[in-house]
Amino acid sequence: MKKNIDVRNFIEQTGVKYWEVAEKLGITDGNFSRKLRKELPTKEKELITNIALELKNKKD
Repeated sequence: MKKNIDVRNFIEQTGVKYWEVAEKLGITDGNFSRKLRKELPTKEKELITNIALELKNKKD
């Protein structure tokens, strides 16, 4: 079963690409994908969802 399914679903619902979130975090998309393989702490999940929301709002 995939980890961080809540974060993954949120990113997909916003229509933002994983590489865009990774870029905003200052890491490569490969490292971001590896980061999502293990369950993240709540604070880090909040940071990622906030970034996805911010990027979505910039697109709208």
